[in-house]
Amino acid sequence: MKELQNLRERRSAIAQNMKKLLDDNKDKQWENSHQEQYDAMLKEVDAIDREIKNTQAYLDTIADEHVDNAQQENFNDKNKDSKSRDLYAKFLRGGDKAMTAEDWAHIRNTMSTTTGDEGGYTVQTEIAETLIESLKAFGGMREVAEVITTLQGNPMSFPTTNGTAEKGEIIPENTTATGADPDFGTIGLNVYKFSSKVVAVPFELLQDSVIDIESFVNRRLIERLGRITNEMFTVGTGTAQPRGAVTGSTAGKVGASGQTTTITFDDLVDLIHSLDPAYRAMGAGFMMNDASLKVIRKMKDSQNRPIFLPGYDGLAGPMADSVLGYGVTINQDVATMAASAKSILFGDFKKYIIRDAMQATLFRFDDSAYVKLGQIGFLMWMRSGGNLTDAQAIKHYQNAAS
Repeated sequence: MKELQNLRERRSAIAQNMKKLLDDNKDKQWENSHQEQYDAMLKEVDAIDREIKNTQAYLDTIADEHVDNAQQENFNDKNKDSKSRDLYAKFLRGGDKAMTAEDWAHIRNTMSTTTGDEGGYTVQTEIAETLIESLKAFGGMREVAEVITTLQGNPMSFPTTNGTAEKGEIIPENTTATGADPDFGTIGLNVYKFSSKVVAVPFELLQDSVIDIESFVNRRLIERLGRITNEMFTVGTGTAQPRGAVTGSTAGKVGASGQTTTITFDDLVDLIHSLDPAYRAMGAGFMMNDASLKVIRKMKDSQNRPIFLPGYDGLAGPMADSVLGYGVTINQDVATMAASAKSILFGDFKKYIIRDAMQATLFRFDDSAYVKLGQIGFLMWMRSGGNLTDAQAIKHYQNAAS
């Protein structure tokens, strides 16, 4: 872990030097020597990224051998020596029959609803919160969207308003002010039922007291729920599923004929300025597939300066990779560049609201369908939804049709 930290610190230092190089020459001629320095540092950042990836993969392999991984460190730390965590593990290993009346009493006191039927286990609040927090690792939408939690899953309308076109007035003395009531609307913020699909676990893992069984099960559940919910929050149609950010966005720039897999510097500038300055001032940023970022990393501005800057850890906190000064969120559910693809988003992603309802529910199956295979099945349900509350807050770049 120390080696991994050293790599990240080296990467951060190089990225900050790259920013200094760009800042120091912002109003000067960008020389070949500057480009050579930039390219050399970017090459070193890429090499460190590969080393970080390989080191992390090695650590994950070791973690898998011990049925643990880095994503669960946060879960374990927050719930260390926790009665709730102990009961959660007890349920995973032994099911209902292993739980005492006192155990169930503790569970009911730490969650908002009662235990479900047929082996259902409504996860206690402190455990459910860390499970939901871990979903941020998958996709990108939960990293930048506004996330709210409701105690019930009933249909919900969310108020919306757009005041970017509203302005006051100047009037003579002793003249009555004009009325201008803001326009309010509503959008649906309903929740949908998501399933992790059943995770089958061999008896041997459950019986081995050394195995961190909750880490093993949680990892699988979180990965599956994280991927499906992020997909829906990104490209969901809004019909019998959440309306995704791409679906709800409006066109900011369409590529010229022939730009089916490319974007130009001017296109990026047009996309940025298609968004109202009020939204840009609220912390707007880009969202795109990693393949699209690969294309943009090679681009230069009108003065032949690179427009991409790797992220780093600064005094003001972590800084994301940036393009033209705006942060970039990688989301693999955004389309790659192709004919008519909406491949790049730009806007204020806090206008996208994700709603989680109630607590996650875990089911444990020990019926004959699993027992005869020497397994126990686990299935988690969660209810969640999402919608873009202001269509003007996020713009998209669309590649040319041909």
